[in-house]
Amino acid sequence: MKVIKEINEKVLAKTVERCRERKIILPTFAEQRDPTKIPEKIKRRLADLGLWDVNPLNLFRITWKNEPKARGGLFNRGNWIEFPKELTGVDARIVGIVGKWFPTGAHKVGAAYSCLAPRLVSGQFDPETQKAVWPSTGNYCRGGAFDSKLLACNAVAILPEGMSKERFDWLKEIGTDEIIATAGTESNVKEIYDKCWELRKTRGDKVSIFNQFEELGNPIWHYHVTGGIVDEVYQQLAKPDSRLAAFVSATGAAGTIAAGDFLRTKYPSLRVVAAEALQCPTLLRFGFGAHRIEGIGDKHIPWVHNVRNTDMVIAVDDEQTMQLLRLFNEPAGIEYLKKQGLKDELIEQLPLLGISGACNLAAAIRTAKYYEMNGRDLLFLPLTDSLEMYGSRMAEMQEQEGPFTAEKATATYARYLLGAGLEHLRELNYQDRKALHNFKYFTWVEQQGKTSAELNQLWDPDFWTETFSQAAEWDKLITAFNERTGVLASLD
Repeated sequence: MKVIKEINEKVLAKTVERCRERKIILPTFAEQRDPTKIPEKIKRRLADLGLWDVNPLNLFRITWKNEPKARGGLFNRGNWIEFPKELTGVDARIVGIVGKWFPTGAHKVGAAYSCLAPRLVSGQFDPETQKAVWPSTGNYCRGGAFDSKLLACNAVAILPEGMSKERFDWLKEIGTDEIIATAGTESNVKEIYDKCWELRKTRGDKVSIFNQFEELGNPIWHYHVTGGIVDEVYQQLAKPDSRLAAFVSATGAAGTIAAGDFLRTKYPSLRVVAAEALQCPTLLRFGFGAHRIEGIGDKHIPWVHNVRNTDMVIAVDDEQTMQLLRLFNEPAGIEYLKKQGLKDELIEQLPLLGISGACNLAAAIRTAKYYEMNGRDLLFLPLTDSLEMYGSRMAEMQEQEGPFTAEKATATYARYLLGAGLEHLRELNYQDRKALHNFKYFTWVEQQGKTSAELNQLWDPDFWTETFSQAAEWDKLITAFNERTGVLASLD
């Protein structure tokens, strides 16, 4: 399914002029995957720029390869953490790729760019007359609001009222045009969809909805950029007998897990593992519920999830993720981890795990145990955001549960790391995957206006091959757009 079906030259010409006036240059997807392709004259200007500054040049920092610096950093070969056996209890090598060093502190800024940029450079979105609407359970709407600011677009952020205070504060600080809080918490995704339909009805073509759960730009970006960085980091870490054994990701909007689709093309024996909250076991049991693993949405299967390419589902108890957050960051937990042999260098990196990162780590440990993986096997997982987004949650736990003591640290380590078991997981056979695919019908056809024919397309592997190939076409449109504005050529 082509995202860009035609070029609206009338709108495109206005957008070219708008970006020329505001000195906006758009990066290609190839540059986001490989920043060595970024022109040197842009790199020189980034050397004096803060990572989160509202400056269009920070579009070129939408990459996994930013130097881990708040200001003036350029690019490296990636940021990752390898979690040792002293922490995981397994021989397999578990590696997390770090999202903290994206602008906004989360990789969702890339997925949002991939949804907006192709429509800008094709005239399918008019920043003069339309607002970009970003429905999300947190990081995606922050990424969309940031990208909109950098691209001179007006943004509407939609997220559940129960999400962390830090998310709302940040959206206000950046000057988001509208912030709409819907009822519920992490798993109340339908309420977000309902608000989108309300905006369509009341505002018509004055809004354009960029729904990450159905926007194909979301998995396309992760296929190329996230899949690419995992492959490159694996090549840096691999020994002669190593195997890239698994990619583990909480599904959320199911964009990130598309990195597994890319990796499968290079490593056919790879396992792609989807994690979700035990309190809302939609993939595991077609279930529902509320939970505390912020950053993942529930109660339905996202349109963009290629479930035919998913090998296993693991449900993670949200209590496990919250207690791991305390173990990794509170004094008693840090002291206990030091006694278990963890090096200071690793302990200093543990705040790079947010709540969903802890969920992915827990799922990766269980994946390694289930498949009896050993030291030859490398498992990768995304660390979408960091503790920075959850200071209020830490304060809430301290108030509600009391101090995190040495005894609690001992129990958390024993139960949730070394004692992680094989309950609440399911290895998917062909019919399991088809059942999950069919389950999309109730959300997307009955509620969201898709057709049965469109749903059937998603089961065809060729659909996804053709979908992921669109990035090359978009890069041509972006390059032509930059040439028309003349901003890049005018830089000295």
